[in-house]
Amino acid sequence: VQLQASGGGLVQAGGSLRLSCAASGRSFSGYVMAWFRQAPGKEREFVAGISSGGTTSYADSLEGRFTISRDNAKNTVYLQMNSLKPEDTAVYYCTARVIFIAQTESNYPYWGQGTQVTVSS
Repeated sequence: VQLQASGGGLVQAGGSLRLSCAASGRSFSGYVMAWFRQAPGKEREFVAGISSGGTTSYADSLEGRFTISRDNAKNTVYLQMNSLKPEDTAVYYCTARVIFIAQTESNYPYWGQGTQVTVSS
């Protein structure tokens, strides 16, 4: 599966952005989809994941500000980000795997190119 992330940009603190990740290839609906992010000088970290059945998982640090969703008819996964903070500034990556949501990047074989999100204070 090939992944193409989009929707990043510059936003003020407290604002919102919605990231999209379009997938090509067969059987998108069968994949677990997830978002990771990497801030400058930091390790890549799990943000959110959604199973083929719609079960979701989030990083505890998000405090309910982000929502992941998917539209299998459009082969697209979304990340709605609200109440953004400067510490959310990072490159956001879309990724995919099969079976279950994992929070470790090494468990994901398919990655998109990343989209930059910058939150100004």
